[in-house]
Amino acid sequence: MLPSRALLPAVVFALAALQALASDTFIAAVYEHAVILPDPTEEPVSPDDALALMNKNMDVLEGAIQEAAQKGAHIIVTPEDGIYGWRFTRESIYPYLEDIPDPAVNWIPCTDPSRFGRAPVQERLSCMARNNSIYVVANIGDKKPCDSSDPKCPRDGRYQYNTDVVFDTQGKLVARYHKYNLFRGETQFNYPKEPEVVTFETPFGKFGIFTCFDILFYEPAVVLVSKMQVDTVLFPTAWMNLLPFLTAVEFHSAWAMGMGVNLLSANTHNTSMAMTGSGLFTPDGPAAYHYDSATEEGHLLLAELSAHPRLSSAYPPAINWSLYATNIKKFPGENDTFSGAVRKDIFTFSELRHKDGNYTVCQGDLCCHLVYQMSNKRKDEVYVLGAFDGLHGSVIKYHWQICTLLKCPSTNLSTCGQPVETAQTKFEMFSLSGTFGTSYVFPEVLYSGVQLAPGEFKVLRDGCLKSKHGTSKPLVTATLFGRLYEKDLPHPLRT
Repeated sequence: MLPSRALLPAVVFALAALQALASDTFIAAVYEHAVILPDPTEEPVSPDDALALMNKNMDVLEGAIQEAAQKGAHIIVTPEDGIYGWRFTRESIYPYLEDIPDPAVNWIPCTDPSRFGRAPVQERLSCMARNNSIYVVANIGDKKPCDSSDPKCPRDGRYQYNTDVVFDTQGKLVARYHKYNLFRGETQFNYPKEPEVVTFETPFGKFGIFTCFDILFYEPAVVLVSKMQVDTVLFPTAWMNLLPFLTAVEFHSAWAMGMGVNLLSANTHNTSMAMTGSGLFTPDGPAAYHYDSATEEGHLLLAELSAHPRLSSAYPPAINWSLYATNIKKFPGENDTFSGAVRKDIFTFSELRHKDGNYTVCQGDLCCHLVYQMSNKRKDEVYVLGAFDGLHGSVIKYHWQICTLLKCPSTNLSTCGQPVETAQTKFEMFSLSGTFGTSYVFPEVLYSGVQLAPGEFKVLRDGCLKSKHGTSKPLVTATLFGRLYEKDLPHPLRT
């Protein structure tokens, strides 16, 4: 039966609403926040003083959330440590913590703030989401009491967790994630007993969430993407940039490409700690990113992203990361090698002595192959091809395989591997590949001034990273960053 004429407008409106809910795209936002930090102290401040500091930061975040909503954003991610900072002992952080319940309780703190005790931070975040009709992602601290019946219960009778929360457009708590891979300085927090894999559905795709250091490990990062098949990962972070491979925008963009998902990365901004670099990253490269090591200002980023990138006709095909390189026995030509350190990792390097050439460098089970042509071979700039196959880290050790075309800070070869942000040399072409023992490889290209190269390189199905039409800006590094998760050592602090 056809609807009556009087019902037609309502039917049309309902169909339009359903179509909007099933949109193929959504507008995402991230905010890089210059956090207002507490005064360093080993003694706990009063709950009122703790809340006063957190409200100062939430005032700034609320302004960013309102602006993002006014510009049409459906979701916004704010940074790790973005509400209270990081200058804490286990005791001094306690006044900043709240009891965060399991989202299964179906709770809207904005309308029922005292249901689980005092929770002014959750109440305010919930109201920000509800009042602006936007999903809000924030990082706060969770506290959970325990007793002697739990053999792992800390002596002070509570667990403390670095925690992400997500509130939907009604202000309801829809996700809670406890950070599993704590960085070595996070002694104020406990490790969760088991890794959490947190997902939630929205009208614009399936989302997952984890925090900062988690991105380097199989659990939860790979499990979330490969097994749970999320479309988009939410990523609050307080990332200290480490050239040449681990600047925030460089690695996070490469991770999104290598894993084939959207990554909404919101970094803390603090130049004295080398914290900057946020972005909206996709399987095709960065949709928008920000890197600012000069000022102390926050920054809002927005971009329209695919809600279901795996369904896109342009979705990158599966890559065999070792296929091309294993079919090359060895490139001819000069192959003198030397050792150099990238932080504490000892790489095998070979200097690129000519304007163009073919090079092979091997270490362990990894051989890296490079074909290149410089636009102009400068006498005052040195580039090397490098290979590393081994464990990285001092306390927490995890296995890297890295092939890199890398600029050295000076013509002194002993400096190769040390940080460098600027370069003068452009390349007519380069092609980089390696005999990787893993399918988890992340392609990075970084230009002078810590600038990315969206659309200027491609990865072929045989695992070869190639420039498309030469580099438009001077090159700092082109890198294939591989992770052999199965060779990681047990986490000494968690065990």
